[in-house]
Amino acid sequence: MLNLLLVPLLLGQLQLARLKYGGGGDWYNDPEIIPNLCRELNRRTTIRCLTDEAQVSLLDERLYQYPFLFMTGHGNISFSEEEVARLRRYLEAGGFLYADDDYGMDESFRRELKKVFPNSELVELPFDHPIYHCFYDFPSGLPKIHEHYDGPPKGYGLYLGGRMVVFYTYNSNISDGWTDRYNDPLEVREQALRMGVNIICYFLTH
Repeated sequence: MLNLLLVPLLLGQLQLARLKYGGGGDWYNDPEIIPNLCRELNRRTTIRCLTDEAQVSLLDERLYQYPFLFMTGHGNISFSEEEVARLRRYLEAGGFLYADDDYGMDESFRRELKKVFPNSELVELPFDHPIYHCFYDFPSGLPKIHEHYDGPPKGYGLYLGGRMVVFYTYNSNISDGWTDRYNDPLEVREQALRMGVNIICYFLTH
């Protein structure tokens, strides 16, 4: 199978896809966040990103059209055995998953990801990891947008053959800062948008 990363590069544009999942979590929350981020990518970088969000499930026949999957929500996440196998193949084929805990999905996300890669672990990324420096500089790692738990924000990665295929943000809620609906200060939203730009730039260059 062709590396999925070739697709947006050959077409000259990227479209981000939101992952629809079962289990009861609100995978669909804040529908404006991906379009907002894509507009900022187009404005701030040379990346050309479609501003409408695709929505796909793991069993959708269109899955392989989208090399970047985003998921968020509150509450439970559940993958069927077929979905587990499809996500494994998708990531092995060059796909990338960014998951942002919007409070309450940590336990189920970790449980379901363990089904996908039983022999791999999410590892906390050090502050010098390229994802924090590839476009904007975050010397102290993830910015805090909304605090949901005690302690600092944390970013985790899951690697296959030296390539990070999953990036997971916890107690940071980066994607909440891609919208103005929560009345966050402008400087907080700016940090969230900058981190979002970094995530996409990292995905496209690693």
